[in-house]
Amino acid sequence: MPDLLLELFSEEIPARMQRKAALDLKNLITETLVDSRITYGIAKEYWTPRRLTLYIRNLANYSSYFKTEQRGPRTNSPEQVISGFLRRAGLESIDQAEIRREPQKGDFYVAIVERPIRATEEMIAEIIPNIIQTFPWSKSMRWGPQSANLNSLRWVRPLQSILCTLSYELEKPIVIEFEVGGIISSNITYGHRFHASHPIKIENFDDYVVSLEKTRVILDAERRKEIIRDNAQNIAFTRNLELFQDNNLLEEVSNLVEWPVTLISEFNKEYLHLPSEVIRLTIKDHQKCFLLRKGKKLSNHFLLVSNIEARDGGIEIARGNAKVINARLSDAKFFWEMDLKTIESEGFKPWLENLNKVTFHAALGSQAERVNRIVVLAAEIASMIGAAIGKARRAAEICKADLSSAMVSEFPELQGIMGRHYAEFLGEDTDIILACQEHHSPLGISDSVPINPVSVTVAIADKLDMLISFWSINQKPTGSKDPYALRRAAFGIIRLILVNQLRLPLAQKVNSDLLSFFHKRLRSYLKDSGARYDLIDAVITPMSDNLLAITRRVDSLGSFLETEDGKNLLVGIKRAINILAAEKKKGTRIFKETIPDFFQASEETILVDAISHAETEIEEAVQIEDYATAISALSKLRLPVDNFFEKVMVNVDDEEIRANRLALMRRIYDATKIIADFSKISVPKEILIHEEG
Repeated sequence: MPDLLLELFSEEIPARMQRKAALDLKNLITETLVDSRITYGIAKEYWTPRRLTLYIRNLANYSSYFKTEQRGPRTNSPEQVISGFLRRAGLESIDQAEIRREPQKGDFYVAIVERPIRATEEMIAEIIPNIIQTFPWSKSMRWGPQSANLNSLRWVRPLQSILCTLSYELEKPIVIEFEVGGIISSNITYGHRFHASHPIKIENFDDYVVSLEKTRVILDAERRKEIIRDNAQNIAFTRNLELFQDNNLLEEVSNLVEWPVTLISEFNKEYLHLPSEVIRLTIKDHQKCFLLRKGKKLSNHFLLVSNIEARDGGIEIARGNAKVINARLSDAKFFWEMDLKTIESEGFKPWLENLNKVTFHAALGSQAERVNRIVVLAAEIASMIGAAIGKARRAAEICKADLSSAMVSEFPELQGIMGRHYAEFLGEDTDIILACQEHHSPLGISDSVPINPVSVTVAIADKLDMLISFWSINQKPTGSKDPYALRRAAFGIIRLILVNQLRLPLAQKVNSDLLSFFHKRLRSYLKDSGARYDLIDAVITPMSDNLLAITRRVDSLGSFLETEDGKNLLVGIKRAINILAAEKKKGTRIFKETIPDFFQASEETILVDAISHAETEIEEAVQIEDYATAISALSKLRLPVDNFFEKVMVNVDDEEIRANRLALMRRIYDATKIIADFSKISVPKEILIHEEG
């Protein structure tokens, strides 16, 4: 049983794409092998900045024989339906299909799909070129003379060679020969670009790994990360320094190098007086270097990872990085001092006035106009959630001021962070200072959620203004397009509300269409949190604007329906709803209210009394958002409902008794609807089977 080795060698692949691309390559090939009835043992993907590699062990020598029948459409189906069937079945014409007949449904087509035994080598030579040609890069390019042809090969960066071999335990490896975009597969790879870029002939996977390492290429990304981490910690230790752990940076840097060499350098100590975020941004985000600290203080030393072993031990590389960082920090120092000089003499006034000249959106006015809207919203929201109105107004007024600062003009990523520093410099209230930084948050699922009331108020106002404003000019997200990140804004408001347990009546601020947009985001949030989709639909109504209440109802209902009482009551309620719906459809007479004079069984009286008591308890509990009590009141209906359906038949011959019992079914539905629309809740299959049994 042979092993497959595939390497796609190219110019540098962007670091953020490598891991996913390697996994995509593995999945596409292994899934196709399975579809082709070729078995295999273990498949493992690898990647470096210049190569995607796949190693598959113990491939079967041949595909297995396969034959199956694929049912198609009726013979009188539209032409496009028949064409789709032919494509799926792999038939060239309908004449290749058989016609079968069913007494009730008539004639229909059947395709006999037969796959003969084929050599694995032959099939891989077909599979891999097709996958390369259609590889799902998010961004790709054409290159060279062939790029004039729109059908030419596209790759993330120019593809330079393809290594593809099958190696056998006691036999010489063979090259699986094919051609893609003018590149012919071989058993040749290349080492490190600078240390050993000459061709290397490969025998098998073990030989491949060893040969690459001899030529300064470490294939395994996890091992590269380990080397970087260990060397960084050792270097830091020898200098009595501590490494800032940053797994995201470690992942990125390990994908920028094939032969990691960790070096230490330093920037001028005078720049340590700058805000630490400026230093972090420059060193970590811009230069992809690691920060160091001594005790709790940031050190002026930093670590960098080179892709080569320099003859001078990396002295010039370290010096070059320090030169770039010093230059960038020198600019930052100039902008910082200029900004402080401006606000020391005039406060935020000139920056706020300058926002009149900064366009937010052509149809929505300037940033100053946007700030005015946020101020109004912040005051209203503060009164709703119990935050200090004066502080909320002031924080909203100055939270965008740093957009006019020299520092943010040069370092846009620091907007909000610099606002905090400037507000602190001017001696603003502590809550206002914090809100200046936190009003952007949360930006994503992993971003922390503000909990300070003033920060929460301004953060909601900022995002709500975005949504209301763009809805007012009909600039809503469509499909995958969301240029103004409105989905993120809605999601941020949802997280702010739920984390801080806020009762914010959104319907007072947004129209029904925007409220529906919030509902869609909340559905996704709750579903990702593990809630059942049918329960979410059962609780949300078109005018539900208390998102916290929706979440609590879903949680309480979900917990109740996991109990035996909940499961059994659900069956009874669904039974009542189904009977009612069926009779409404028939036009059967139903009384508007239950009439005690028409009760014939004690179970009817007991049930209607239980419903009356439950309705009162549920309504009172829901009013104060005590959903545990509401659910407890609902659970008391379980026994009366069970007894009713066990002893009483709804659809009796007597029209008035039937109409009265149908009214009782409606009472059950209406009472439970105070909590949720049970008609939208699915009964678990195991309960249905038990009931039918």
